[in-house]
Amino acid sequence: MAKSEKQKLKLLALVEIFKECTDEEHGITMAEIIAQLQKRDIRAERKAIYSDITLLSGYGYEIESYKEKGKCYYSLVNRDFELPELKLLVDAVQASKFISEKKSNELIKKIEAQASRYQAAQLQRQVYVANRIKTNYESVYYSIDEINQAINQNSRITFDYYDWTLKKKMELRENGRKENISPWALMWDDENYYMVAYETASGLIKHYRVDKMRKIQATGVPRDGKTEFEQFDMAVYAKKVFHMFTGTEQTVRLRFQNKMIGVVMDRFGSDVMIIPEDDGYFVINVRVNISNMFFGWIIGLGDGVKILGPEPVITQFKREIERLNEQYQ
Repeated sequence: MAKSEKQKLKLLALVEIFKECTDEEHGITMAEIIAQLQKRDIRAERKAIYSDITLLSGYGYEIESYKEKGKCYYSLVNRDFELPELKLLVDAVQASKFISEKKSNELIKKIEAQASRYQAAQLQRQVYVANRIKTNYESVYYSIDEINQAINQNSRITFDYYDWTLKKKMELRENGRKENISPWALMWDDENYYMVAYETASGLIKHYRVDKMRKIQATGVPRDGKTEFEQFDMAVYAKKVFHMFTGTEQTVRLRFQNKMIGVVMDRFGSDVMIIPEDDGYFVINVRVNISNMFFGWIIGLGDGVKILGPEPVITQFKREIERLNEQYQ
C-alpha cells in the first residue's frame, strides 16, 4: 500500500492505538502515539495529531489529557464495554458447557480485544477453561444460528437427534430423525441451550438439546403451533420443567422452613405466592412437572421441605423412596 494511502488510515489507526494502549487508568504520550503510528508505517506531526484528537472527540470518542511528572498523557475513557461487563461475558463463556474449550478460548480472546492491554491482562487472570465440563461438538453455535434463521423465516426444520452411548460417543437415537418440527424459541437453562418447538405429529410443545441436534435444515414450510405459542410463557415453562426433565404437570402444595425462602425464590421466582405459618414455616402452591428429578430436588432439600398434596403425588413420592430403599438394601 502506498504511503499516501496509509495516511488516509491515520484516524482508524489512532482509534486502534487509544483502544489498545489506554484506559481510565493508563495514558499514552504524544511521542508514544507517534511511535505507534510509525509501527504502522504512518508518519504524522504533533500538530496534525492534535487536530485528529479534536476530530475524534467531536465524533464521540472521549479522549482526555492529563499531566503526570511533567509529561502530558492522553487516554480513551469511554468504551463499548466496561471492564466489569467484559468480566461478566468471560464468566458466561467459561460456564457454558455447550461451548467447546477451543471455542471458549477463541471467544475470550475476542472479548479481550474489547479492552485495553492492561484490562485484557485482568481478564486473562480470570480464565480457567481447561478441565471444565465442555462439549466436544464444535458446531453448536452454528446450529443456534440455523435455528434462529428458521424462526425468523417462519420455517419448519428437520434434524437428527443424538444421544450419548456407553462408549462416550454420540449416536443417532432410536426414532432420532425429526421432521415437521416448528422452532419457536431458544432457551438457555442449566448451562445448556434448548430449542423449544411445536411437534406437528403429536401436537405437543417439546424441547431439544441443541448440542444433540445434527443436520439441521429449514424446509421452507410455514411453522405450526402459532396458537399454542401465543399464550406461551418461557419463564413459566422453565419453572415447571425441572432441568428439562418432563413429567405430568400438576399443582403441588409444598411446606418449607422459613430459612428455605431463598431456595424457593431462586426456583420459582419472586411472583410465587408465600403463605406464612406461625411455627416458622410457609406454604406455596406451584405447578410443576412431577418426575424423579422433581422428587430428587425435594429429597436434596432434606427436612427443609415437605409435600402436603395432592395425595397421589405424595403416594408417588413414597413409592420412589421405597424403590430407592430396596435398591440399596
